[in-house]
Amino acid sequence: MKITIIYDNEAYKQDLRADWGFSSLIEVENTPKILFDTGANGGILLSNMRKLDIDPSSIEEVFISHAHWDHIGGLSDFLRANNDVKVYIPKTCPKPSGAKEVIVVKNALKIHDNVFSTGELDGIEQSLCIKTNKGIVLIVGCSHPEMKHILKAASEFGEVYAIIGGLHGFREFELFKELKLICPSHCTQYKQEIFSLYPDKCIKGGAGRTIEV
Repeated sequence: MKITIIYDNEAYKQDLRADWGFSSLIEVENTPKILFDTGANGGILLSNMRKLDIDPSSIEEVFISHAHWDHIGGLSDFLRANNDVKVYIPKTCPKPSGAKEVIVVKNALKIHDNVFSTGELDGIEQSLCIKTNKGIVLIVGCSHPEMKHILKAASEFGEVYAIIGGLHGFREFELFKELKLICPSHCTQYKQEIFSLYPDKCIKGGAGRTIEV
């Protein structure tokens, strides 16, 4: 599988624009392309996609982690570029207009053979789980739910191998000791502490970063 970070607070590639928010493209073999979140600004999202040679029309599904503006702000512009998509939203997220289909997620959900939602956790946010031959790759928006709840929900689908995305104010660092790959990005407040504790596991994020597992 391949994850391409499209939108982030920092730019990994200099020609891309950084902005507060998060979005990434999830590519899994024999599975529709999934856009995870849409950042805060549709213009920045679509511009970064163009520079990364990502065609909006090639995306078949959108997965929204939670309803905060920095994760859904670009959705309406994306849907104007491509409305032939299925959108997965947590139950506390307002339904977007203009999509081919909107699926409201409350509980854990199998989306494809190797793709799952944790379901909405702690009444605010869902995360995306990808099953690989190395374990579960966990994509998070902001990690507003307690991390132990996120990891427990993800572990229902297999051993968690990696976590990628925003970790907000997470500081129970011992919860990551069994993980093999950590990419703290977007809103992570204790990024330096995580890198210091797990230097061999951590990789930098940023718009334009690609991660293959």
